[in-house]
Amino acid sequence: MTTTSSTALRTLGNSDLHLTPIGFGAWAIGGGNWDYGWGPQDDNESIEAIHRALDLGVNWIDTAAIYGLGHSEEVVSRALNTTSHKPYVFTKCSMRWDADRSIYRSLKTGSLAEEIEASLRRLGVETIDLYQIHWPMPEAEIEEGWETLARFQQQGKLRWIGVSNFNVAQMKRAQQIAPITSLQPPYSMLRRAIEEEILPFTQANNIGVINYSPMVSGLLTGKMSAERVAAMPADDWRHKAVEFNEPRLSRNLRLVELLREIGSSHSVPTSVEPGVVAVAWTLRNPAVTAAIVGGRSAAQVEGLAPALEFRLSDEGYARINTFLAENPV
Repeated sequence: MTTTSSTALRTLGNSDLHLTPIGFGAWAIGGGNWDYGWGPQDDNESIEAIHRALDLGVNWIDTAAIYGLGHSEEVVSRALNTTSHKPYVFTKCSMRWDADRSIYRSLKTGSLAEEIEASLRRLGVETIDLYQIHWPMPEAEIEEGWETLARFQQQGKLRWIGVSNFNVAQMKRAQQIAPITSLQPPYSMLRRAIEEEILPFTQANNIGVINYSPMVSGLLTGKMSAERVAAMPADDWRHKAVEFNEPRLSRNLRLVELLREIGSSHSVPTSVEPGVVAVAWTLRNPAVTAAIVGGRSAAQVEGLAPALEFRLSDEGYARINTFLAENPV
């Protein structure tokens, strides 16, 4: 795996996976026309975005079967078939869909067996580097689901297994069956709930953390405005998200201007975008192994690539936290 010479790799939990500080998030490239879509997306632009991320040194990709109802995994496969890079590929299970595109959830053994085989086929691989339970639902099936993943890991189809969106009690239930390599939680300066109990638990138990939405689904990238939010496609799930609506939206856009100011005072080798500062804020937490950073075009990836190396100063970190404390919603 090619990485920039100055990018320090981070070991994910109890695994032998050595990750760059950011990975390519493939949710948005699943496209629209499903319940959690981001609106229309050009597949060729998605492939170019993945190629650019890999060329710049990113060494892992995170996707899920549910993203675009299988489409994201297919696009990732097309990208990997047209590059010499060999990144780690992570995907997720438990959210499924019917012929009418309605979504349901299952952690039953038979269902997960079907999901694993389908993901292997769509991704075009024989082994998945990290396979994660996407959501702990139905909660009563957590034990059955985790036992199933552990069995497929023993068979060699899954190298490492992790969880996503689990709380401490749910992780403890899984630990009684097999070790957890990683947790994938939402974490950003606007979503800090995991700091109190979950992150201390992962640290104490050598569970790696790859956080998603460090830029709050694009809100903190510096590319958003009230007008752009209003003009998002009707099938963009963010229309319903609390941070994209008032009264939070105005506060959040002012926060972005602070991130822009902080980013303009640093150089890697030039000033960095607000989104890079937002990612760096999450990487300041010692419990976080690496952050998922999405990109829908090569240009977006280039703007966020400095997050591979940019680190937030104590002063910048303090300024952000002061703003958040003084501007609650």
